[in-house]
Amino acid sequence: MVREWIVFALCLGLGGHIALAVVLHAPERWPWTHAGLYGLVLSVGVYVAVQLARTLWRAVRGRSKEESLSGQG
Repeated sequence: MVREWIVFALCLGLGGHIALAVVLHAPERWPWTHAGLYGLVLSVGVYVAVQLARTLWRAVRGRSKEESLSGQG
């Protein structure tokens, strides 16, 4: 459970940094008044992408372990 909170906190930080970078590099497209909302939306998007990647990683790794175990027996 603690690991999930750590992943979530890292994703919040990364999403905030992405939003800050976009606001600083394209202020005419992303106004400062909406920076917090954009940061939150990007953070949730990063979190979803990380969770999908972790799920795919577990699925692929699980299959390779099953294949290696079935090949030994």
